Amino acid sequence: MYNHQLDTFIQVADAGSFSRAAEVLYISSTAVMKQINLLEGSLEVRLFQRTPRGLTLTDAGKSYYQDAKYMIQYAKDARVRARNAMQSNENIIRIGTSPMTPGQFLVSLWPRIQRECPDIKFQMVNFDNTPENSVNILRNLGQNIDIVAGLFDEAFLKERKCAGLELCRTPILCAVSIYHPLAARTRLRVEDLHGEDFMLIKRGWNKYLDAMRDDLWRDHPQVHIIDFDMFNIGVFNRCENSNSVLMTIDAWENVHPLLRTLPVEWEYTIPYGLLHSPRPSPTVEKFLQAVGRVFDGEGASE
Repeated sequence: MYNHQLDTFIQVADAGSFSRAAEVLYISSTAVMKQINLLEGSLEVRLFQRTPRGLTLTDAGKSYYQDAKYMIQYAKDARVRARNAMQSNENIIRIGTSPMTPGQFLVSLWPRIQRECPDIKFQMVNFDNTPENSVNILRNLGQNIDIVAGLFDEAFLKERKCAGLELCRTPILCAVSIYHPLAARTRLRVEDLHGEDFMLIKRGWNKYLDAMRDDLWRDHPQVHIIDFDMFNIGVFNRCENSNSVLMTIDAWENVHPLLRTLPVEWEYTIPYGLLHSPRPSPTVEKFLQAVGRVFDGEGASE
C-alpha cells in the first residue's frame, strides 16, 4: 500500500499552502506540515520552497509530483484488482457502523434480504466517527467498508465522491435531556422551541436542513439556533450537558442514554439510506438491489 503522505503532498502542491490543503483534507495545518516534513525526511530531499508568499515546488518536488501521482493511481488499481479477486470467492458485504451510522435496521431486515440473495453474507465493521476518518471512509467505500447508512443530499455525495441509495425520507426530530422540561411531552410543537437553544449542523452540510433553518429564522426567530460542525457523540453529550434541544432522527434514538427523542409537529424530512461506491462490485450491487426491493416491500414504514 502506498504511503498516504503522498496524498497530502499532492494536495499541498496543488493548493500552494499548508492551511488550504488542511481545509481540503479535513485535518489541521500542523498535521499537514508534519506529514510533509516526514516525507521529506524519508526521501532526504526538500520538496517545497517555503516563502512568505506561500509554497512552491523545488526541482526535486516537481519530479516527485509526477511520480507520486503514478504511485497513487497504481496502488489504487492494485487494490481494485485485489478486491475483485477476493469478491470472486467471497460474497461478503462489509457494513460500516458507528454511533452515527448504526446498521441495526439492516440487521432487522436481514432474513428477508437473505431470501433475496442467499449467497451473500455480511460483516459489521466499526469505525471512529472523526471528521478525518468519516470523510476518508466515504471517499474510499469499497476498499475496507462497502456500505454505510446515513443522511445525505446530492452535494454531500458529490463532495465525498460516493453514491447513495435513498430508502426513505426520515422525519427530523428533536432530542432533549431526560431532565429537560420538554422531555415530559410526547410530541412537540415548533412553538415549544421558542426561547430554547436549538442545535443544528452548520449551513452547507445538507440542503434539507438549510431549508428548515431558513424557515425557522423567518417564521420563528424566537428559536435560538446554535451551529455545530458535525454529528458525533460529542454533540449529543453537549446537548445533554447544556440542556439544549438537538436536531436528530429516529435512527439515533439510542446514541445517548440520557437523551429522549421526540417527534415534532412539522413536515421536515431528510433522505436516509445507504452510502456506497459509485462503482460498486457485483456483490454490492446485488445487495443494494435486494435491500431496495425488501425496503419497498416494507413500505418504508418501519
